[in-house]
Formats: sequence, structure tokens, C-alpha cells
Amino acid sequence: MTNPYEFDVLIIGSGAAGLSLALHLSRVNCHIAILSKAKTKDGATFHAQGGIAAVMHNKDSVADHVADTINVGAGLCDPNVVNRVVTQGPDAVKWLIEQGVEFTQEVKQNNYHLTREGGHSHRRVIHAQDATGEAVETTLIDLATSLKNITFFEDHSLVDLITTTDKECVGAYIYDSQNDKVELFSAKITVLATGGASRVYQYSTNPAVASGDGIAAGWRAGCKVCNLEFNQFHPTCLYHPAAGSFLISESMRGEGAHLILPNGQRFMPKFDERAELAPRDVVARAIDHEMKRLGVRNVLLDISYKNPTFIRRCFPTIYQNCLKYNFDITKEPIPVVPAAHYTCGGLNVDINARTNITNLYAIGEVSHTGMHGANRLASNSLLECLVFAESASKDIITNLPRLRISKSLKPWDESWVTDSYEEIFVLHNWEEIRSFMWDYVGIVRSNKRLARASHRIKLLKQEIQAYYGDFKVTKGLLELRNLIVVADLIVRSAMRRKESRGLHYTLDYPQLKPGKARNTIIRGSL
Repeated sequence: MTNPYEFDVLIIGSGAAGLSLALHLSRVNCHIAILSKAKTKDGATFHAQGGIAAVMHNKDSVADHVADTINVGAGLCDPNVVNRVVTQGPDAVKWLIEQGVEFTQEVKQNNYHLTREGGHSHRRVIHAQDATGEAVETTLIDLATSLKNITFFEDHSLVDLITTTDKECVGAYIYDSQNDKVELFSAKITVLATGGASRVYQYSTNPAVASGDGIAAGWRAGCKVCNLEFNQFHPTCLYHPAAGSFLISESMRGEGAHLILPNGQRFMPKFDERAELAPRDVVARAIDHEMKRLGVRNVLLDISYKNPTFIRRCFPTIYQNCLKYNFDITKEPIPVVPAAHYTCGGLNVDINARTNITNLYAIGEVSHTGMHGANRLASNSLLECLVFAESASKDIITNLPRLRISKSLKPWDESWVTDSYEEIFVLHNWEEIRSFMWDYVGIVRSNKRLARASHRIKLLKQEIQAYYGDFKVTKGLLELRNLIVVADLIVRSAMRRKESRGLHYTLDYPQLKPGKARNTIIRGSL
């Protein structure tokens, strides 16, 4: 029987990385599939507020952007990668403009408004008000859905990659949650664009889909993972029981918002001369320190001293969302806390986004390119997505003509498993993982905390694997299986780093050790 799911390129993930790659590939005669675990817009890109960092002003320079990126990366950025991405940044932004993305322009001038965020020496963040991700995502989706050689699949979750004994990826098993069955997707080229793993933490700015699926599946297939100890915590997530994971963009601090204590006193100047515009790791640790010192649940972010018209014009999304919770940012400060935001490590790839598995690529947050080092410079993530998507597309187009789709792959076999009768197992273990990861592997770590997390992970891995082997897969079970793998890789990576560097801060080794400026690599399970 012919497999109905055969594609030249299988892209797993529908954010900026996956969509832009598909659009670049659509120039040639190839059949492309784009898979989304939920709905097409439900990934992290759609929720991105700040913007895209690129040199767009004559007072700025590539050298300055490179220097800022490397400085924030705390000695672990790959200078060649950084220089390439930053150099290609303006062209990547121009490509988006050509696709129809409407970035915010200056009120009285015929050019684009640029804001400034933490760690940047210039205003260089181009944005679409405070909903840049939505503008980019919707534009790219509209373009991709209009093309006949791109097929979208919503509610399709990655189960496992399919590899040969020669370490070549030939497709993937995909769970169709609408029809409750696992399908075989064959492909000449498979691309992981599944995003990061910040939902491994109890508090996160990420959508629920960010459960590290691509990292876990890639590692199970034999991919190397790199620097997973570096988890970026965004300093300012709205603190309200009903707000969920609503992010307060760093661009608010770029436009002058102050972080203050309950008594109204600013505190960032005593931690860093850049104050609120210090890199995210510095700001997040400062907030964590003040909350623990004072025994309070949050600090406050205040931009109310600015002109109300200016605030509403610059931050319409934040303004409207805060009003839902009875906070008027034009009149009062708002409560904020740090939350897990970005996975700086991931599947190790080369300059063309190739993993160490043949015909398997990884782009976007799922990957480790060398761009971000030990800490990501604000608004460099969408930039990396765009540049590496184009680079990957060129490499894929070169290789496609010589590849063939494998015809000997076996369908998914679930003849020995049954329907689960204890779904509460999935919920309880999901909550436990996210809780101990927040408590023991969060903004500040220690040997004792990491050892506690490691011990619990070992027990849970056995329980989850046994459960997975007995029952039919569900979306929740797949996410749980991936969460425990990612949690394990994060903890193992953190335990190997005997220093504090960038986003990894440990009480037992509080100093940065210059001689330890090397990546943490864990080889895949095969």
C-alpha cells in the first residue's frame, strides 16, 4: 500500500523558522509538509512581543551588534556564527518587509521605529508595535497557505524520528490527535523547528506547546545536545493568578520603565550600571534576590510617569491585556515576576542547520547554533530563525535532487498496548516535573538542589517509560515523555558546569572561570 504521507521535506513546527524555511524552499519544485502540534499559530512566534534585532540605522554598526551579542553570551558565542547572522540581519528584515510584514514607523519620519532592549548599545530592535510575533506569523502563514506545494497538518505531534542503521533520518512517526492514531510520514529531508523547552518549568512565558519535543526526539535519535544548562528567564511576566503566562515586553524597559520595590524604590542601579537595561540574566537574578530578601511574591514595573498617549501608542497589546486584570499601565505600576522564557541550548547544528544525523536539520529555538552562547541578547532569536532558515533552504535545495524517499518503512505498531485508564498519572507527573525544576534548577542553583532534581528524575524516567510501553500514545503522554528527557538533559548539563556563567548561576561555584569557556555537549542516546 502506498504511503499517503510522503514528502520531499517534512518540517515539524510552524513558527517563524519553519514557515520561512518553507517559503524559501517553495521556489523549487518540491512537496513540503508543515506540522503543528496544536493550531498553526499556537507556537512561541505568535506570542513574541519585542521585535527583531538588526542594524537598521547609520549610527549603529555590525561590529557593535556583534560585540553586544558576544558580550551577553558570556564567552560561549561562536564569533563566526554571530558575525554571519548579524551581517545578514538587515537583509532578513528586508525579506520580511517584502513579504508584507508591517513594522511600526516613526510618527513624523519616513523610516522604521527602532527600540532598545537590555544588553544593546543602540536602538536596533525593529518591531510591529508590541505584537511583532503576531505580525510575522500571520503574514508568513497567509503566504504559505496560498502555495500549492505546501501542505499544513494541525494537531499532529512528533512521536519519534525514523533513522536507519547508517544514522540517516528518513521521516517520523506522527500522532494525529484529531483521529487518535499514529501515522508514518516519509521524507527525503526532515527539519525540526519545534521550538524550545521552557514549559519544563512551573512558570513560563511560553505557550503550552513548548515541551521540548524536538530536543527530546532528536536526542533519542542520536543527535548531540549542547548547553542545555542555559535557560533564559525573562525578568518581567505579569503576576496575576488569571494572567497565565502573559509577557511584559523588554521594550517597555527600553522606553524607560523602572523596576521598583513595593515601597516605590528602584533597585536595579545597585546591581548594574545599566540598570533596567542590563542583560536578562542580571535583571532576573536581581529580581529573584529582592523577592527572596523581602519575602514578597513580586516586584513592580512602572512606566506610568510617561505620557499616556505615548504608552498606549507604543504598547497597545500590553495596555489592553493589563486592563483585563484591572491594571492601567498609564496610571500605576504593574506586578511582575521572572519566568522561564528561552532555551539557549539545543540540538547541535552546523552553519547550514544540519545535525549530526544525515538529512535531519534543526532550526530556531530547538537548535544550538553558537549564536547565543551562555545567554541570549534580546530580540536575537527571530533574527537567528530567519537567517538559519535561509541558510538551511540553500543546503536542502542543493541536496534534494540526489535523495529518494524510503519505501521500506514499517507503519506504527501498537498491537501490544491498550487504552490508558489512569490519565491522572500524566497530569500529576507533569506537575511534579515542572515544580521541582522551578525549585531546584531555576534562576539560582546549587549542588544539593541539582542532586535532588536528578534523584527524582531517575525515578520518574522509569515510571514514565513503563507507562509509555503499556498504553496507547496521547498528546499529554508524548509531552510528558519529552519533558522528563529534557529535564534530565538540563540537570546533567548543569551538573557538569562547575562555574557560574551567563544564565547558569550556582551557589557552590559563584565565580566565572575563564578557563571553563567551553560548551557542554551530551551525545545522543543511540
